[in-house]
Amino acid sequence: MRSIWKGALTFGLVNVPVKVYSATEDHDVSLHQVHNKDGGRIRYQRICEIDGEVVPYQDIDKAYDDGEQTVVLTKDDLSSLPSERSREIEVVEFVPSDQVDLLTLDKAYYLEPDSSSPKAYVLLRKTLEQTDRTAIVRFSLRQKTRLAALRVRGDVLVLQTLLWADEVREAAFPALDESVRISAKELEMSASLVDSFSKDFDPEEFTDEYQQELRTLIDAKLEQGDALDTDATFGKAEDDDGGEVIDLMEALRASVERSRAARAGAASPSKKTSKTDADGSTANDEAADTTSAAKKKRSKAS
Repeated sequence: MRSIWKGALTFGLVNVPVKVYSATEDHDVSLHQVHNKDGGRIRYQRICEIDGEVVPYQDIDKAYDDGEQTVVLTKDDLSSLPSERSREIEVVEFVPSDQVDLLTLDKAYYLEPDSSSPKAYVLLRKTLEQTDRTAIVRFSLRQKTRLAALRVRGDVLVLQTLLWADEVREAAFPALDESVRISAKELEMSASLVDSFSKDFDPEEFTDEYQQELRTLIDAKLEQGDALDTDATFGKAEDDDGGEVIDLMEALRASVERSRAARAGAASPSKKTSKTDADGSTANDEAADTTSAAKKKRSKAS
C-alpha cells in the first residue's frame, strides 16, 4: 500500500507521527462506454451552454445555484477562504464507543506509526482498548475539514471519517407512529426463526456474484478472440488539467495538569481568570517546545 497522507496524531501534548492509508478498495470491474457501431471510446467534453465552445480546465470556475440565481466563485474567491493545510489529526474528545452511531461512519483509513519508536502509538492504542473509548478527532484532507472516529482494529489504529450531523437524515415515517400489537406467540416464533439463522459473521463466506460472472464473461470473450485492438479504437486520452515525543511521560503529565487547570478555571472564572491565562500561556509554550512540527493528482472539477 502507498500512504496518501502524512502528519501527526496529537492528544494533549503527545505527538504521534503517522502515515495514512486507505483501508478499503473497490473491487468492481472497470467498464468504459463505447460506440456500438465500431467500438470507439466515448469521451465527454466540457461544453459551455451559452456559446457552445469546448472550455479548457483552466478557464472553468465553480458556482452555486440556489434555483433562481447563480453565484460564480472564482479561484481567487476560493483562495480567500481559510486554508486547511494542517498536518495534525487533533483529538477533540474521548467518548464511549457505543455512542458513535454506525450510520455516521464513512471512509476508513489505517494509521501507521511514522517514527523510529512506536511507543506513543502503542500507548494510545492500549489506552483506547482498556478504557473502551473512541477518540473523536478533527483533521484536514483534500482541502476539507473532516470529523472522524479513531478506534482500534487488531493492532492498528483506524481512522473512520464521520458524516456531519446535518448530513444524516431523520427517519420520519408516519406508519411507525401507529400502535401495533405484537402477541407473545408471534414474538416467540420470530425469535425462534432468528435463532435458526444465528451464527458468527465471517465476511469471507460472502462473494459478489455479479462481479464474478462479469469477469467470467469478459475472460470468455477474450479467449474467443471477441475483442478489439485498444490503440485502434480508444485513441488518446484527454489530458487531465486538472516527531517522536521528546519525553512521553512529561508530555502526558503536562497534558493532565493543563486539563485539570482548565476545568478548575471553568468552575470559578472570577477567581482564576489571571491564573488560567498564565497557565494557558505556559502550556502553549510547553506544547511548542515539546511537540515536533508535523511536516494527488488534483481533484477533477465537478
